[in-house]
Amino acid sequence: QVQLVESGGGSVQAGGSLRLSCSASGSTSAMYCMAWFRQSPGKEREAVAVIDRLGGTAYADNVKGRFTITRDNAKNTALQMNSLRPEDTAMYYCAAGSNYCTFRQFTFAFWGQGIQVTVSS
Repeated sequence: QVQLVESGGGSVQAGGSLRLSCSASGSTSAMYCMAWFRQSPGKEREAVAVIDRLGGTAYADNVKGRFTITRDNAKNTALQMNSLRPEDTAMYYCAAGSNYCTFRQFTFAFWGQGIQVTVSS
């Protein structure tokens, strides 16, 4: 079993930065791909960024050049968010899965509880 715990959320003004961290426990074989998703009120959950165990990354178009996903070992990942915009306001979720990385939610078997990010204009 895998447990994921997010930290680092909060409130920031537009143009500011936040760094989210995700600490995982459990089987590393279940964490080939780690990812960040987000969900705003009234909207569907969407992928933000993914990273595989080899360090390969992919980003949603609306965060490219502003967000950076990293992975310091098989179990921990972080999301550096710069130049934040009000539309980045959402609950952010860390996810992990044993399959190759995709932006599809069903790829990921394990999810954190989520952490709130609020960007004010």
